[in-house]
Amino acid sequence: MERNDEKGFFSWVTRLVRDHRGALAAVARNEGLLADDALDAVQDAFATFLGLPHARKLAYEDDDSRNLLAILVRNHSRNRRRRHELARPHLSDSEVVERLADERESVDSLIEHAEAHVLAFQCVEKLATVQRQVVTLRLLEDQPGVRVADLLGTTPGNVAVLLHRAKRELRACMEG
Repeated sequence: MERNDEKGFFSWVTRLVRDHRGALAAVARNEGLLADDALDAVQDAFATFLGLPHARKLAYEDDDSRNLLAILVRNHSRNRRRRHELARPHLSDSEVVERLADERESVDSLIEHAEAHVLAFQCVEKLATVQRQVVTLRLLEDQPGVRVADLLGTTPGNVAVLLHRAKRELRACMEG
């Protein structure tokens, strides 16, 4: 597949998530899930959707992809509710609307946090190999600079410079 087609597909997926996350979380909440479980059901539905052989064909069919995602969210939500530890009583329509109004911001903030997390990892992947290794060892694995320098065969000062430049690039990537 061409690189441009892949970028177009991923930008479509990003747009799809951004535009429909609230409605999809509402579908999960209507099935009786609380905020955290609703977010998990939406994420499971997206994972299932992206694993479908015809997902790329739906890239320009917004209505079809949205409808399919809603069905997947509903099914994942029902499957989650069937599990004993997540079983909850069915709610009336008014109770569902009331809960959605109370917890809507928390679902949105959880989704925004998850999106920021994914974006951060995508930005790390764009770094040069050495910078990515420094970020992984220093920031993610919390290794001391001297240890990272030993592992990479360089000096602690060079590790500090690489980390500084990587942070600058990460900030630019996250803001852009």
